Amino acid sequence: MDIEEMIKQAKQVAKNAWIPYADYMVGTVLVTANGKVYTGCNIQNKGIQAICSERVAFAKAISDGERAFKSILIIGKKSKDKFYKETLPCGYCREFMSEFCKPDFEIYTYDEEKNEVKKYTLQELLPHTFVF
Repeated sequence: MDIEEMIKQAKQVAKNAWIPYADYMVGTVLVTANGKVYTGCNIQNKGIQAICSERVAFAKAISDGERAFKSILIIGKKSKDKFYKETLPCGYCREFMSEFCKPDFEIYTYDEEKNEVKKYTLQELLPHTFVF
């Protein structure tokens, strides 16, 4: 799947975000090693148990038996903003990804106003993982 299609799907799924508190919608497209695609949006609640779009996509994939992943694209914006902005996974999501992904796992984000895609690796965004 190419980046343009990933951006299109991420924008579509971001519209489903449940964001009554922070008003920041996030859409994610996760691609498995065998090319399957899973999407996710963020879901907020009144407590501390909100779930990020990245973990929604991973949970859907993992519950379908997927264990090998190639890349993820994340976009986000305030609901009234015109453009999506560079949105990176939070620390919790980075640690979550490290459970299932190799250090070279590709993480993309998109700045719509600049029309700029940035690519990171999990190793770049999480140089020191939690280890038992």
